Amino acid sequence: MGYEAIRYEIRDAVATIALNRPEAYNALNLTLGRDLFHATLEADEDRAVRCIVITGTGKAFCAGGDVKDFNDSPDRIGILIKELTTYLHGAVSRLARTAKPVIMAVNGVAAGGGMSLALAGDLVVAAESAKFTMAYSKIAASPDGSSSYFLPRMIGLRRALELHYTNRVLSAREAMDWGLVNRVHPDAEFGSAVAPGDPDGARGPGHRRERTHGGLQERRRGIRQEAAGGFPRPVGARSSGSSSRRSWSSPRERRRSRGRSPTAPPAPTAWPRARAPSPAFS
Repeated sequence: MGYEAIRYEIRDAVATIALNRPEAYNALNLTLGRDLFHATLEADEDRAVRCIVITGTGKAFCAGGDVKDFNDSPDRIGILIKELTTYLHGAVSRLARTAKPVIMAVNGVAAGGGMSLALAGDLVVAAESAKFTMAYSKIAASPDGSSSYFLPRMIGLRRALELHYTNRVLSAREAMDWGLVNRVHPDAEFGSAVAPGDPDGARGPGHRRERTHGGLQERRRGIRQEAAGGFPRPVGARSSGSSSRRSWSSPRERRRSRGRSPTAPPAPTAWPRARAPSPAFS
């Protein structure tokens, strides 16, 4: 299957899905979301694939949703975001249910939906220059992509709230210290560190996982399916309405919107009279 916004490659039984919008820091638009969804289905169904690696091209892993793309269609922003998150959540759901190991190779910035996507892996390796940030509250959006489920379970509720409320940026080393990343590699060595090794090495983990560690796999699958079942609604529900449309707009448009004085509600013609106290309480 041909893809517009990703590079899909199978080598040594490893399927590599590379988000390929480097000029936009691999921000998620409908094309990329759709391609990611179909690529995860393809990798999951292909019996020749024993491991799935997701990474980005250029300087970023994924910068989250393409806010510029959202702002170009302000009248359809609710439909646009619901369609995009349907593809994103479908991809995360498939990664949660696959029996194959999923490795997130975070080569650069992982922000918003990009950070959520990174959390959906079984293993996460990061380049030294990688950064992690939630970024949702900057645009008055609720977390999507399963992060509101996985993040508190990985690092605890207080730290998860800190990342969401403050948009704190974690370096790759900090993310590893917090338990979000398994390994950090120097940028110059990152490509070779996540490249497929010998065929036996690529096939082995999949077989061992399916046969030897079946109990652990079933527990992992149960936890992740629980997460995958209920996260599309909140972000979709928040994507409509005037306040959400303002959050996607440019700073100048937001300032202009705040400058307008809201229409005051009409004053009541007469205030209702107080009721007489009930005899039981007089």
